[in-house]
Amino acid sequence: MLEQVNLPAPAKLNLFIHITGQRDDGYHLLQTVFQFLDYSDEIQLIVRDDGKIGRLKDNDKIPLESDLCIRAANQLQSQCGVKYGVDIHLTKKLPIGGGIGGGSSDAATVLHGLNLLWELGLSTEELAEIGLQLGADVPVFIHGFAAWAEGVGDILSPIELAEKWFIVIQPDISVSTAEIFADQALTRDSEALTITRFQKSSGYKNFLNVFEPIVIKKYPQIAKAIDWLSTFSAARLTGTGSCIFASFESENEARQVMKALNKTTNKWQGFIAKGLNQSPLITALADTQKF
Repeated sequence: MLEQVNLPAPAKLNLFIHITGQRDDGYHLLQTVFQFLDYSDEIQLIVRDDGKIGRLKDNDKIPLESDLCIRAANQLQSQCGVKYGVDIHLTKKLPIGGGIGGGSSDAATVLHGLNLLWELGLSTEELAEIGLQLGADVPVFIHGFAAWAEGVGDILSPIELAEKWFIVIQPDISVSTAEIFADQALTRDSEALTITRFQKSSGYKNFLNVFEPIVIKKYPQIAKAIDWLSTFSAARLTGTGSCIFASFESENEARQVMKALNKTTNKWQGFIAKGLNQSPLITALADTQKF
C-alpha cells in the first residue's frame, strides 16, 4: 500500500460558454468546451491510520469548512466506509475565484489520489458521480480529457483541440459567481451548437462567453484587461471570471506578450501555459501506478 502521493491539480479554460435554457430546479443548461493547461496546484496526500482528515498547511483564503480538498476526502471516506484518514498539503498556484478550475480541480485530484492510496478500486465514472456532489466542474477534472460539455456541465464528450499556447491574466478582482448568474441581463437562450460546428470553426474566437458582457459591465478593470490583451490576440473570459485568456501559435509569441504585460503599469498577474487534451493529473496517475 502506498503511504503518500504527490499529484497536480491542473487549470482549465472554458473556450466559450452558452446558456441554452434553465431547468425547473433553477440550474442553467450550458454548452461549453473545457481544455486543460499545463499549470497546476500541487497536492501531497499522506495516509493516516487513525481515520482523521486534516490539512498540513492552513490557507487564510480557504476556510476549513469550505475547503473542497477536505470535503472531497470526507465525502469519499463516508461513502466508501474507509477506516483510513489523510493529511492534505495543498500548494496553491491557481488563483482563487479565477474561473480556471481551482477548487474543483483540487477536489478531483484528492478523489483520484485517495482512490489510489486507500485502494478503493473505484472506476472513473464512480469517482465522477461523487465529484458531481461537490461541484458541476469536478467531473471534467475526474475524467481528464478535453471535453464538449452540456447539461449543467456534467454531460461530457471527448474533443480533440489544437494544443496552443495561452496567456492567462487575472486582474486583482474577485467576481461573485452567484451575482453574475442572477443578473437579469444574462443571456439564457443562446443558440444550441454542435461539436461539428465548433470543430469546423477557427476555434473559440468565433464564439462567446455569455457571462463576459455582464462581467465587463460590473468590473471595469476586467474590461480594461480584455481590451489590452485583445490587441495581441482575441481575449475571452473563462468561466464567470475573473481570469481572461488569449491563445498564441508558439511559446515564443506568448512570451513576447508576457514581456509587454510585465512592462505595463497595470498590476495584473499572469502566466503562460500550453493547452492540453489530456489532463496532467491523468498522466501523473499513470506514472505513479507504474511503480
